Amino acid sequence: MFDNQYQQQRIEKAESLRQMGVNPYQNRVVKECTNREFLEKYSYLKDSEEQKAVDENCTVAGRIKFLRLMGKAAFAKIEDESGILQIYFSRDDLGDEWFKTVKKMVEVGDIVAATGFPFITRTGELTMHVKELQLVTKAITPLPEKFHGLQDIELRYRQRYLDMIMNPDVKQVFLMRSKIVSLIRRFFENHGFLEVETPMMHPIPGGANARPFITHHNALGVDRYLRIAPELYLKRLIVGGFEAVFEINRNFRNEGMDATHNPEFTMIEFYWAYHRYEDLMELTEEMFKTLFKELNLPEKLSYGELEIDFSIPFKRIAYKDALVQIGDVPEEILEDTQKIRDYLNSKGIEVEDHLTKGQLWGELFDAFVEEKLINPTFVTHFPIDISPLARRSDDNPEIADRFELFIAGKEIANGFSELNDPLDQYERFKAQAAQKDSDDEAMHMDEDYVKALGYGMPPTAGEGIGIDRLVMLLTNQHTIRDVILFPAMRPLKSQTENKENKEEEK
Repeated sequence: MFDNQYQQQRIEKAESLRQMGVNPYQNRVVKECTNREFLEKYSYLKDSEEQKAVDENCTVAGRIKFLRLMGKAAFAKIEDESGILQIYFSRDDLGDEWFKTVKKMVEVGDIVAATGFPFITRTGELTMHVKELQLVTKAITPLPEKFHGLQDIELRYRQRYLDMIMNPDVKQVFLMRSKIVSLIRRFFENHGFLEVETPMMHPIPGGANARPFITHHNALGVDRYLRIAPELYLKRLIVGGFEAVFEINRNFRNEGMDATHNPEFTMIEFYWAYHRYEDLMELTEEMFKTLFKELNLPEKLSYGELEIDFSIPFKRIAYKDALVQIGDVPEEILEDTQKIRDYLNSKGIEVEDHLTKGQLWGELFDAFVEEKLINPTFVTHFPIDISPLARRSDDNPEIADRFELFIAGKEIANGFSELNDPLDQYERFKAQAAQKDSDDEAMHMDEDYVKALGYGMPPTAGEGIGIDRLVMLLTNQHTIRDVILFPAMRPLKSQTENKENKEEEK
């Protein structure tokens, strides 16, 4: 650790500072204003006859990103969360000894605090004339060379802190993410929803079809499952008497990783008593309208090479119609499972023999429809056998009162009128449990949830929206790893070897 020559040189400088009585890791630092506040407050000097404000001193602090040393003076650019500020300091201001120490010991990457007054340079840049300069934190590891920056994608995700230091645009994405989450929370609170927290460790995995992560509770001597979704607990709260609840939190699914999937991800799920799935679609449109207004985004938003039209209302189309009209699937095959299998096989798509008609429709949809849904589109009337928690349609028992919202070829939201018939739910759980031998993502039997339904759940509609995918859309990012601060990564080879060595030693 810290054993290359450049790190050793910096460690030696830190030790020299200690010997001089200067702590290279200060704690008593008062930052009076941000760089942006300094620049905004004194911007008037650019148009003023007075090109400096000697009587107005303040203290800023940040990381040195550029340093140009001259004989008796120096210019530097320091960066804090708000932006970059140029500072100027000289031997006359700092004193001969401290100026020499700064020139020798302070480098790009170090964090400093500077106190001084504003002035305008000959080139017209608003700058701080430093009267006092303090080394706050000595950086042991040099930053990457500025012209090449941090280009290694893997390193950017593994060392997000370094990515943020070197790439200011990365911080802007996560500032936007935080604002989006805050606006969504406020939106639901303003609509009378109560924010709640439900368990992360479940005795039974449920709420969605997915493979769970399994852990073990030593004190209880039982396995627990990191939650796939909070759905069944949130609906228990509806049974208990809350009529509008939401939760923004992590879900965990033990599945593959790609541009839109990470093993842990953030969702908002909300449940609304005495409402139907049609109400959820209208609420979702209103949420998007609010986000675009508050974030000052245009209705037509660029996403890579696409231009997405977010104008309200969003398009709506039934699942079967989408297969025929968008996926160009022959309508005459859709009621015959063998014909569907033959059609999929003819397109080079192999499917398992046990799949039902609804599940085969799902295969057709994934293959021929989903990626074509660019503008926001609500796909409705899902097959009931791929909707184990949704209410059956009164008009057609093979269809669920359910929708999914697709944008840019990806699922963004899933909602439905909730199944509140305890006997129907029990039979569907039994059917799901019977599939466990052939489908390790099928849901378990949750008898306590069925018991809760037995006490009566009012007619309810519920929806989940993927926060990560939503942020990707609104920030024009094309991999989920660019909107998650610390995404899951494969272990480095050295880490894998160390683990194997330790196991051998045991």
